[in-house]
Amino acid sequence: MSAVRTIVAVHGNGGGASRFARVPRDLGPDVRLVAVSLPGFDGRPLGSCRTADDFAAALRDELAKVPAPRVVLGHGIGGSIALSALQGDAPPAEALVLHAPVGPDLDTRLFPRIMRPMPVRRAVRTVLGSRPTQVVGGRLLARGAPREAVEDLFAGYARCEAFEVMFDVLTADWFDALEPVAVPAALLWGAKDRVLRADHLDGFRRLVPGARSEVVAGWGHFPMLYDPEGYGATVARLAKELVPC
Repeated sequence: MSAVRTIVAVHGNGGGASRFARVPRDLGPDVRLVAVSLPGFDGRPLGSCRTADDFAAALRDELAKVPAPRVVLGHGIGGSIALSALQGDAPPAEALVLHAPVGPDLDTRLFPRIMRPMPVRRAVRTVLGSRPTQVVGGRLLARGAPREAVEDLFAGYARCEAFEVMFDVLTADWFDALEPVAVPAALLWGAKDRVLRADHLDGFRRLVPGARSEVVAGWGHFPMLYDPEGYGATVARLAKELVPC
């Protein structure tokens, strides 16, 4: 096992590896960060991926390219897919950091219910990828980030073939069927997250028993855009705490 921990960063919906572009890759002498793009994201073809197992298998393939010890950092749906990928007795990573993942209350929350019809999903993706949304969304969700980072964030939705699919993949039935993961884990959230509130954190306790939790006072949903150094320092510290080489 290498003495260098590799954080494998997995993006949220509409994202890709570029979501972590501003975060330093070298996070000290013993931690590095590698960002991946799942099928159907960031211009990558969706291929045959249609189920949680399909996306989990794609993530496991990415993890197999990285030397141990591996710490999966999943943001939004990236954390949700990581939970699927780490199911079973032989997880492909040594630790897990869930940053504002999707999962609890998928059958009762308003947004997932609104997104059930396919025409609504397509319309929402078009709106999210539009120029006006880049301006307004940047002010609401990524204030302080460089303009090009905000533009890329929302333009990612326009080139995201998997956006609509994820609302069929991540369902209440999928979440209820998950088993607790067998690796050390941490739950990370921004106290000012307007996309997924920090009170969702408790809904993951069953799946990551004994996980440490951290709610960062000044963060919203996209701290990797407007506080990349602080974000990198935080996830590096968590990686070292979870995998004490």
